[in-house]
Amino acid sequence: MKPDALLYPAPKGLYCQIGDFFIDPVQPVERALITHGHSDHARAGHGQVLATRETLDIMRIRYGDGFCGTSQSVELGERLTLDGVEVGFHPAGHVLGSAQISVRANGTRIVISGDYKRRRDPTCAGFEPVACDVFITEATFGLPVFHHPDDRAETRKLLTSLTQFPERTHVVGAYALGKAQRVIALLREAGYHQPIFIHGALQRLCDYYQSQGIDLGELRPATLAADDKQDFRGTIVIGPPAAFADRWSRRFADPIAIFASGWMLIRQRAKQRGVELPLVISDHCDWAELTQTITEIAPGEVWVTHGREEALVRWCELQGIAARPLHLVGYDDEGE
Repeated sequence: MKPDALLYPAPKGLYCQIGDFFIDPVQPVERALITHGHSDHARAGHGQVLATRETLDIMRIRYGDGFCGTSQSVELGERLTLDGVEVGFHPAGHVLGSAQISVRANGTRIVISGDYKRRRDPTCAGFEPVACDVFITEATFGLPVFHHPDDRAETRKLLTSLTQFPERTHVVGAYALGKAQRVIALLREAGYHQPIFIHGALQRLCDYYQSQGIDLGELRPATLAADDKQDFRGTIVIGPPAAFADRWSRRFADPIAIFASGWMLIRQRAKQRGVELPLVISDHCDWAELTQTITEIAPGEVWVTHGREEALVRWCELQGIAARPLHLVGYDDEGE
């Protein structure tokens, strides 16, 4: 079977006509397979949703109990058949519950990576390479200039600053799902065991991670009276990036603006956000990890989506691997 007959891009997302399902659709559909809980991949309003139990829980936390008509949880490594199409979910290493999805029919197997990373993450299962005929890879950091430094070294920058400036509040911007919990876990692994204060927007997801056995240590709410600037001196406060633009972040004592993202590799982005201490911590592969993954999987063909598609397509072609961009729309960098 030609891969295009098994799966192809449609206005609502990647569509498998034989199995009659979409993967990470950007509009409501009858049946959706979801790779992970970030809002650009997991949207409310579908008739039926198949995903890992953790992703379903996260969707329920974010959208409420009525986020879809019916849901079915799928274990990582489990295979099931949908109208003659074999479907499997495999660890993606992106956030808790994230999965690659494999689709097989008539001897052809396509693996959709979703968002993924290759680095160790104490808050989720690590990426597992899956042999396939076509590998659909994301390319968020799909340019040779993107080489992310060691996560532990970035974490030490924060702890060093905390030692050097004990009179200031270290306010870290991190996305609510995945990045915030990973930053907290990295701090714990680095030996920081003081309470960490979190914005209210992170509370439910942090509670959920803890309920799944991921130890984030002592977390306290980052709330304070309007006239109190003393409480958080010398502490670490974590909030969503959007909170930096409102009064919440300006109420802390002499705050140091910090942002944890792969995009902090670009100085201009850090400057535009007013970030004083950029931390290059990403939940996506950098260039070396993307090309390493393709080499390791050795698929017959690579399809590239949401990101810097052209550069990765060109790299594949230079390696003798057939490749093409998918030009899917509707996906952004919530996880970054």
